Amino acid sequence: MKIKIENLSKSYTKGKLVLQPLDLEIASGELFFLLGPSGCGKSTLLRLIAGFLQPDSGRIYFNDRDVTALAPEKRNAPMVFQNYALWPHLSVFENVAFGLKAQKLPKAEVIERTMEALKVVRMEEFARRKTPQLSGGQQQRVALARALAVAPELILLDEPLSNLDAKLRDEMRDELRTICRDRKLTAIYVTHDRREALSMADRMAVLNGGVISQLGKPDELYRKPANSFTASFLGEVNLIPGKVIANRAVETAYGIFNDISDLPAGSAVELAIRPEVIAIDPAAECVWSAELELTGGSYLGEFAAWKFGKLTVNEIAPEKRIYGSSCKLGVQKKDITVFAADGVK
Repeated sequence: MKIKIENLSKSYTKGKLVLQPLDLEIASGELFFLLGPSGCGKSTLLRLIAGFLQPDSGRIYFNDRDVTALAPEKRNAPMVFQNYALWPHLSVFENVAFGLKAQKLPKAEVIERTMEALKVVRMEEFARRKTPQLSGGQQQRVALARALAVAPELILLDEPLSNLDAKLRDEMRDELRTICRDRKLTAIYVTHDRREALSMADRMAVLNGGVISQLGKPDELYRKPANSFTASFLGEVNLIPGKVIANRAVETAYGIFNDISDLPAGSAVELAIRPEVIAIDPAAECVWSAELELTGGSYLGEFAAWKFGKLTVNEIAPEKRIYGSSCKLGVQKKDITVFAADGVK
């Protein structure tokens, strides 16, 4: 199922939009993430798509069918909630079969589809158990099975892994992605966890203040952020103010970065540079290099996060280094993003 959203907006208080008017298209079979901080509008957008809320303006289309006014149960777009929303007095089987029974399907079909869904999430042996007897990870699987049982073309996921421990989250990320791909499901997934989005998404939208800050593939947004908000939200980044001078160069407190900006001389800019792309004792040709004093840092096993004043440099398989010593640093042109100081380049 492909999703098309046109001029969609929503407010809970008159005159204060939680979701600014936005347009968005999601391709059939795409695992699409809505990412952003609390209050940015991502959960509101998901609930509008589900039909739990009605928009102030705009339209929602499923495969070119206008579903804006359609009740949630008629959209065939089940949601997996953060708290799983399972019935504690029902067995695993009864929870998963609930939606199928509501459709008044034949008993044999209900049993077949329920067990098939439980098999997909590897929970068929727990069919007779009550949900309070299950672990958090098992309850998450049951909630997913319930959504899959109704054979949806679209599945909505509202921070479904946030209550799991780190190890379980990693396992379920892989499983969720595999299930969605194997069943060719379109999935819209809300999270504030950047690692979850970067590791799972086909495409993603970063929201800020009810507006899409940037839309694209995970590696595009991480490597070439459109603005400082996206750059900072998706991971640690060095944001360096500067001014464009002659020959496309930018002058900063750390020296001159050569041949990196198309903006006119005199323009105020900001450079975004991820800590892992700054090389210590660089072998390749760089558009910027400088000798800086190592002022601090943290050894983290597989890498170290060194501090050179306010500049952070991540070194993979780090060498032993002495605070107060000098290191030559360098950055290649491809690893620098330039923003106009008042917006996107």
